[in-house]
Amino acid sequence: MSDHRIIKPEEIEDNVFKLIGDEWMLVTAGNKESFNMMTASWGGLGVLWNKNVCFIFIRPTRYTYGFIEKSNTYTLSFFDQKYKHVLNLCGTKSGRDCDKVKETGISPAETKSGSIYFKEARLVIECRKIYYQDLEPAHFLDPGIATNYPEKDYHRMYVGEIISVL
Repeated sequence: MSDHRIIKPEEIEDNVFKLIGDEWMLVTAGNKESFNMMTASWGGLGVLWNKNVCFIFIRPTRYTYGFIEKSNTYTLSFFDQKYKHVLNLCGTKSGRDCDKVKETGISPAETKSGSIYFKEARLVIECRKIYYQDLEPAHFLDPGIATNYPEKDYHRMYVGEIISVL
């Protein structure tokens, strides 16, 4: 696993609001033969069903959606600020149209369980999918939420049990 040290989820020292909302993350699913990653700035970490979990949101129109649907696991890779260009590219270009690894120059690696992450990441959270649910606009209690969906392409939420942190 390159030179990443394995830690417990409780040892993550970052402020999750800054980590996810400001610094962003690459959500990656698939295996070494075929994978894709996308930039995300929505999600969270916490405890649910007596498990350490993360939750992420992916629109069905995203290329990564098909990979996460087929995979049992996914990773969240967090980078130092000098890699912001990588996150910008992975958030604006689709893996359908380009080779994001080649264009960004980042190095994919494989966890012990076969999930893909990136050697340049400063923090990696590997998760096993344990639940999903499609967002229902009828359940939006704040009408302003609907403005995030002009195309009516509502996200699917995935809850993943954290199985390793690097």
